[in-house]
Amino acid sequence: MTRLFIVPTPIGNLEDITLRALRILKEAELVLAEDTRKTMILLKHYGIENKLLSHHAFNEHKSLHSVIERLKKGATIALVSDAGTPGISDPGFLLVRECLKEHIMVECLPGPTALIPALVNSGLPCDRFVFEGFLPHKKGRQTRLTKLAEEESTLVFYESPHRLVKTLEQFSAFFGPGRRACVSRELSKLHEENARGTLGELGNHFKEKVVKGEIVIVVQGK
Repeated sequence: MTRLFIVPTPIGNLEDITLRALRILKEAELVLAEDTRKTMILLKHYGIENKLLSHHAFNEHKSLHSVIERLKKGATIALVSDAGTPGISDPGFLLVRECLKEHIMVECLPGPTALIPALVNSGLPCDRFVFEGFLPHKKGRQTRLTKLAEEESTLVFYESPHRLVKTLEQFSAFFGPGRRACVSRELSKLHEENARGTLGELGNHFKEKVVKGEIVIVVQGK
């Protein structure tokens, strides 16, 4: 049956993929990849040969129509991002929305995403949380932080290495330097780090380091 499969891929350790995901990646007529070079590494690791087509934030609007037409003609297509679950701070939403408008079946497989292990690793309450992903860099950032300062649920953010220290300093200013937090980076990889402490302590900790890797910041609610 024609459908779009959303296939989560490992966030670091290549063993973190389900048997079902591997089967879908092998059987699909086409794999849409955020970065075909990175996806090729995964496919080669598992001996999978399939046709790859680039589908990322800079071309998804242009490629949307052609992908929908292929699906309408009966193709089974798998969508992957570089790591984790497509649509979570990665391309995927536009294609899913358009498929549903066109009554094309969409099936999302369960699998890796960085925010959940970071949340559980943090030691902060994880029964209720707010996922913010990447905050806006400029416009609307301070307004958003002012609002989030009153949020009682645990907060989860994504951040890039070169902005980490500045972001921690802003969090200290808006949330208070004594608010508990955890910075997770390189999750599931060899050099995984989960640094826990107050926002003030974490800011000082990472000032002294060269920071690399994908980063998740988990902050205690008010």
